[in-house]
Amino acid sequence: MTTPPIHPNAEIGSGTTIGHFVVIEDDVQIGPNCRIGHHVIIKKGTRIGKGVQVGDHTIIGQQPMRAANSAVTVDAIHAGSIIGDSVRIGSASILYAGCQLSEDVFVADFATIREEVQIGQKTIVGRGVAIENRCTIGSFCKLETNAYITAYSTVGDRVFVAPGVLTSNDNFIGRTEERFKHFKGAVLQTGSRVGVGAVLLPGVELPAEAVLAAGAVLTKSGEPGIIYKGVPAKPAGPVPTEQLLSSNK
Repeated sequence: MTTPPIHPNAEIGSGTTIGHFVVIEDDVQIGPNCRIGHHVIIKKGTRIGKGVQVGDHTIIGQQPMRAANSAVTVDAIHAGSIIGDSVRIGSASILYAGCQLSEDVFVADFATIREEVQIGQKTIVGRGVAIENRCTIGSFCKLETNAYITAYSTVGDRVFVAPGVLTSNDNFIGRTEERFKHFKGAVLQTGSRVGVGAVLLPGVELPAEAVLAAGAVLTKSGEPGIIYKGVPAKPAGPVPTEQLLSSNK
């Protein structure tokens, strides 16, 4: 017997519109007044709040597929994705099972949000951004085009990450068994900012209100409210007072 594209056990709220060629699996709940685009796939157990928009060709609730030599992906079935009220998700994005997006999050086209990722309210995830598994992203952040947030990273509230920023979590660069004991992503504390094309190495911390300049490589944890420039990045003076969060309330 063929399973219908929209499972009979799926719950769809009033006023919600469903595009052409949409697949909605078992035990999915979609709130009222949502807009689901064409060719969208919503996997088993997903929970979607009210007023959510989902662009064409997007997948929500994808279970991860582990490569034989994967270092951080585990063989496990994750609970369905949880999508908060008024979230907007662009076209051709993939949100994995076990991710949680708070209300008013914006996810642009071609973004990837892996399992065990939590994203706070009103954060913007830009076009082509990849957030790997086991990351926590705060509220009111901006992660701009093609930024890469590696697994095990933590991003505080009101953090700005410019286009093309890269983070890493493996100082052993994929060699030796010892590396499995030391995986650690970057830490970007509240109000920190990262310029275009900058790099943060495994486990380094960009403290509150600190700035990592464009093209810089942060190899050591910094101090709050300081600008870091160069390769490797070195202190280049304090962040101007008028740029601090405390001056922009």
